[in-house]
Formats: sequence, C-alpha cells, structure tokens
Amino acid sequence: MLELNKLYCENCIDTMSRMPDGFIDLTVTSPPYNNLRNYKGYLFDFESIAKELFRVTKTGGVVVWVVGDATINGSETGTSFRQALYFMERGFNLHDTMIYAKENFIPLSHNRYEQAFEYMFVLSRGSPSTFNPIKIPTLSPGKSYNLKRRGYGFKEGAFRRRDDIVTTNEMKVKGNIFVYPCGNSGNNHPAVFPEKLASDQIKSWSNEGDLIYDPFMGSGTTAKIAHFLKRNWIGSEISKEYVNLAIKRIQPYLDQKRLF
Repeated sequence: MLELNKLYCENCIDTMSRMPDGFIDLTVTSPPYNNLRNYKGYLFDFESIAKELFRVTKTGGVVVWVVGDATINGSETGTSFRQALYFMERGFNLHDTMIYAKENFIPLSHNRYEQAFEYMFVLSRGSPSTFNPIKIPTLSPGKSYNLKRRGYGFKEGAFRRRDDIVTTNEMKVKGNIFVYPCGNSGNNHPAVFPEKLASDQIKSWSNEGDLIYDPFMGSGTTAKIAHFLKRNWIGSEISKEYVNLAIKRIQPYLDQKRLF
C-alpha cells in the first residue's frame, strides 16, 4: 500500500504498479531527455511509463509532460513530438500544447536561434474535470465594440450586450505561452524546473486535496509546491543521490505541517 506525501526511491514503473486504476488526479513532471535515456545508469523506458500513466490517471485527470529536444548531429531530435503522439496512441487527449519560455536561457552559440523554450504537453484522460484558469488583466477593460459594423470576431475576455456589441472584461484567460526564469533550487540536480511552473500547472488542473504525482521527482519541486497548495502527493525518483537532495529540500515543510 502506498503512503501519501512520500518520495519512493525506485523506478516509477514499480511505484505505479502498486497504484490502482484511476488513482492520480494530476501528474506534473519533466522526464529525462534524449541522450539521458540512460539516466544515472538507469534505463528510461518511455513506452512502459506512458502506458502506466494512462492506467493510473483518473478519468478527467491530466498529465503535464514538460520536455524539450536535444540537438544531435546538427538536427533537433523531435523526441518531444514522438512522445506526445505516443501518449495519444495510448488513449490520452492532447488537450493543449503549452510553451515554457525561458526568461534567462543560456546562449549556446549554435548556428541557429538560441533554444529558449520547452514544451508543456497537457494530456488528459477524457475531458479535464478541473480547470482553474490563470487570468491576466485585459488591455482595454470596459471598451465596447460593434462587431458587425467594424468586422470584429468574438474575442475571449469579452461579453455580448446585444447581438452585435461586445464589451471587454477586466480580466481574460492567459495565453498558453508561460514565461519563467530557469529553475534553480541551489542543489546539484541538472534539470530543475521553476517552482512557479509547478505552481501554475497544479493550480490550473487540480483542487485542494487532490493527489499529485511526479514519476521523475528529481530535486522535489512538485512535492514542495503540492504541499504549499494543500494537495497530497507521491513521488518516484530512481537516483538515491537525487532522493537525498529532494528529502533535504522537502522535509522541513513536512515537519512544520506535523507540528500543527
């Protein structure tokens, strides 16, 4: 029986094998990329992981898969697209293709524009049962437009007063390109994603008390943010070195919770 709010030092396949069908509300993770298929000496079996993620995800649940492509022999690998398509073959909907734009990306002096983003594939089992959209201010709140006379299309963030009039609301749903500074937890994990990224995705696709999973917990970002947002969580991490880093990072917050 799996304990909630615990990080398991093992292959995520082993963790998920002990989960019943339809167990997880939301998965937020960033898997090893391309030439990191051999991860800390361990094999990254993507196809088996995708199959198990579909099985353990609730109907209406979501997987947020944050991934980029390496450039090998002068060509981007396209691994991210192949993974998204395989998830769809297993039964997931590709609900949204979001972009994590890196505010402070590292220039690598390639003979192309610098790689400044990663994909955030939002995969759902059926239609998502939860969506708490992040909203931003509109540029012209309260402004009215005559659609028929001026040829405007109906815009998100506006409402109709009559058949041909829309008035802009104060807020609108944010677009699907999210800009974050690159993650840095102050430890030795090579691929930390930003805490704000985890926070935005957990808020968007889950509610308090839901169960969040990260099959590649790494330095513990998903667990830390799930804890702050009053969600339960389970994590898997095959590398003992990274487990120790994550526990060191998460444990003070869990201890504080037990005090109250």
